[in-house]
Amino acid sequence: MVAPKHMCGVYLTHHGGPEALEWRDDIPVPSPGPGQVLVRVAAAGVNNTDINTRVGWYASEVTGATDAVDQNVDAGGWGGALHFPRIQGGDLCGIVESAGPEAGFHPGQRVTCPINLPRPRPGNPTGFIALGSEMDGAFAQYCLVEAQDLYDVSASPLSDVEIAAIPCAFGTAENLLTRAGVTSGQNVLITGASGGVGLAAVQLAALRGARVWGVTSPIKAETVVGQGAVGTFDRTAPLPADRFDAVIDVVGGPAWAGLILALKPSGHYAVSGAIAGPMVQADLRDIYLRDITIHGCTHQALEVFGRLVELMNAGRIRPLVSKTYPLKDISVAQQDFQSKALPGKLVLIP
Repeated sequence: MVAPKHMCGVYLTHHGGPEALEWRDDIPVPSPGPGQVLVRVAAAGVNNTDINTRVGWYASEVTGATDAVDQNVDAGGWGGALHFPRIQGGDLCGIVESAGPEAGFHPGQRVTCPINLPRPRPGNPTGFIALGSEMDGAFAQYCLVEAQDLYDVSASPLSDVEIAAIPCAFGTAENLLTRAGVTSGQNVLITGASGGVGLAAVQLAALRGARVWGVTSPIKAETVVGQGAVGTFDRTAPLPADRFDAVIDVVGGPAWAGLILALKPSGHYAVSGAIAGPMVQADLRDIYLRDITIHGCTHQALEVFGRLVELMNAGRIRPLVSKTYPLKDISVAQQDFQSKALPGKLVLIP
């Protein structure tokens, strides 16, 4: 089957609000070169990362709930300035349409990939590029991916929608747990526990044999417990001190000092998000006198996503997907995502 010359998709035309997203039906379909694969997108997840990139939040000048346009910032993507127009979408599940020479894939295989694609280089062994930021992503009918970044999930009993809900959320969560060294029998606290990453972390930590508590709103507590937590804390309530071996955080913001105090001496704090705000304060004595280890977690080692692929293909993980939308309704989906009214993941269908 020959791919069409043009496809439908969503262009990000500049940093800004939903008006920066432009639906098009005349986007050229890329052709795979050596070692590349053209993937027909079956489903694409909605993430904070895509919204943060749209508004330019990753620029160091942007410190609050604003966007790059407000502050005349250009370098608002993962790797600095974006090349517009850009097709976003870091969560990919698709079917191989065609493959270039030496790619090692064939049409019909179902595939996925991490959102953060390792690109180590001299002086930066944790270098990476992000799908949908430094390269075009999954918010279109087709996506061109390097074969080295793809994983075959044809054997998975999960649906296309469920697989599309895994790369960013579960990849981030598994990386956080790996970096924090979470093991069986430990007490683990997870913030933002009803969101995509939070619920993934709850499920994956429970699989490791940890005792998990989530921070969430009371209305979503049952959902968090249903994914494997033994209990929850109201996000507005104080946390117990010296209780947890590890804190897995995607929230940050004003509650940060309490998260540090919730750790036992020699505990591990791992962070991969700041949805409540990136600027935080704490008493350094609570960190160094108690031998707290802090892990900033963005780069993902290859074995992290490799473990997720094994779990996907074995059917041992299953994301909670609250709603799906046609890709053309991306603005509505992102608005619903930002409202935090729905637990788990939202997914777009091209």
